[in-house]
Amino acid sequence: MITPKNPVSRRKFLTASVAMGAAGLAAPAIAQSFDPYTGQPLQGTAGGATPDAGMVQYDSGQDSRRNISSFRMQDWQPYFGTLANGAILVDLTSRALHFWSEDQSVYRLFPTSVPVSADLTRTGRTEIIKKVVGPSWAPTPEMKKRNPEWPDFVPPGPDNPLGTHALWLSWQYYRIHGTHDTRKIGRKSSNGCIGLYNEHIQQLYELTKIGTQVLLI
Repeated sequence: MITPKNPVSRRKFLTASVAMGAAGLAAPAIAQSFDPYTGQPLQGTAGGATPDAGMVQYDSGQDSRRNISSFRMQDWQPYFGTLANGAILVDLTSRALHFWSEDQSVYRLFPTSVPVSADLTRTGRTEIIKKVVGPSWAPTPEMKKRNPEWPDFVPPGPDNPLGTHALWLSWQYYRIHGTHDTRKIGRKSSNGCIGLYNEHIQQLYELTKIGTQVLLI
C-alpha cells in the first residue's frame, strides 16, 4: 500500500484548484496541491460535489501528452481465445479501451482514464456482471478511510463520478464508466476504475452484454 506523501482534503484541493482560475491544464497550478495517493502535483479546477472532480495527476518529469503513438487498432487474438459475448481489452499503458463484438462485425477504440497509482491498479481477466444507466455512487471503505470528508452517497446527475452509464465488473468496486469531468480522459486520474467520455460509455453500454469478457493489461 502506498502511503500518501502529502494527503489533501477535498476542501484544500478545491481551494487550490479555484486559484488556478482560467490557467487551465496547460499551465502549472498557482496554488500547489498534491495527489493523496501518489504525492504527485495536481492540476485541475473546482467541480461540484464529485469527490475527485478535477483531480488530474500532473508529473512535471513526464510528458503529459496523451500516448497517441500506442493508441492504435489491436488484434483480439493475442488476448482472447474466443469472442464469445464480445470482448473488451483495456490497455493501461496507452490508456485505451478496445471492444470487439462476438461476430467480429464491430470494433471500437476509445480513450480512457486510468488509476492514479500502482496500488489502485488491478490487471487480469474479469467480465461485465451488471449494466446501469444513471448510476449512483458511494465511496468504498478504503476511499472513505483515506478521505473521511467525502460524501457517503452521490445520486445520479452531473456531479456523479460514474457519469451517465456504468458497467459493473466481477471484481468488487471496479467499474468501466463515464465521466462528466472530461479532463480526466487520457490521464492517470481515477481511484481504480476505467473512465470514458459519456458519449463513448453510452456506445459501449449498447454494444456490451452481461458476460462480456474484459481484460486489463
